Amino acid sequence: MSQEIERVYTIPLGKVKLSQSQHRAVRAINMIKEFARHHMKVEEIKIEEELSHLIWSKGVRNPPRKVRVRMSKTDEGYVLVSQYDEDVESEVVPKKETKKIEDKVEEPAKEEPAKEEPAKEEPAKKEAPAKKEAPAKKEAPAKKEAPKKDSKK
Repeated sequence: MSQEIERVYTIPLGKVKLSQSQHRAVRAINMIKEFARHHMKVEEIKIEEELSHLIWSKGVRNPPRKVRVRMSKTDEGYVLVSQYDEDVESEVVPKKETKKIEDKVEEPAKEEPAKEEPAKEEPAKKEAPAKKEAPAKKEAPAKKEAPKKDSKK
């Protein structure tokens, strides 16, 4: 076989919780191997050390409920199961999105100068109510001081 087949799967490991607590991580590893045998049609399965550490990271009693893995069939005739990394695919997607965002940013920039003229009139209106609010605040502390004087007498 000159071709290497590579696939990405999410393996559900929920049935691990049905086994005894001291055998759960071991059963999770066996379930991953069984899943790989079924989907890749190869008997010899090798699990990468990173994936094994992920399964055992919370101890033997609490393996993860599901695992995202990359399975690749090699020329030697075995399947290598490794932890899936999204880094490769995520680099491609943002480049396309950034172009769209740049287009959207340029369009509103042209419209802003037209909006500035009405904005100049609005601050003048805001200043007048702001002066009215300030005296109202001064009256409130005066009321608080009056009860204090009464309570001291």
